[in-house]
Amino acid sequence: MRLTIFKKLGVICPLLILSFLVCGPFTVSSFAADSRIGFLDIQKAVSSTKEWKNNFDQFKSDFTKEKQRIKLKEQKIKKMLEDLNKQSFVLDPDLKKKKEDDFRKEKIEFERYVQDQNAEFGKKEKEMTQEILLKMMEVIKKIGKEKNYTMILEQKVVLYHDQGNDLTDVAIRTYDRTNK
Repeated sequence: MRLTIFKKLGVICPLLILSFLVCGPFTVSSFAADSRIGFLDIQKAVSSTKEWKNNFDQFKSDFTKEKQRIKLKEQKIKKMLEDLNKQSFVLDPDLKKKKEDDFRKEKIEFERYVQDQNAEFGKKEKEMTQEILLKMMEVIKKIGKEKNYTMILEQKVVLYHDQGNDLTDVAIRTYDRTNK
């Protein structure tokens, strides 16, 4: 009984494989003929919009100002360390200990401040990007519907594509027109 099942499977499996090999390309080619696929570099599209550039200029300006503040605080701490090192041999042990404690406290506060500022700027950049990205996704959907694309894919996940199907510049122009 079992032997006949295996014999039947032995005949059926090669037939299924053969039919897939013969009919498979026709199925794929009919899908390809009916499909229209576009490609887009989403990172370039987002970072090339006027809104991104304006927001990023402001972000960069704020970041530069904050770097200056951090640099001044860092110089203050370095000065404290230099003074402490110069005076350490002549200072009263209690006064020396107090200055060392003050230095450690300042240094810890400075390190926390820098970490907090880095986290804050990272958060701001992420929010700014996310806001524009969500709007860009709507623009991409609109382009897809208006131009009858079956799908629009991210360029970075595709090994090859026809540059004529690159929608990055179209998406940027459409975004800038709709988000003034």
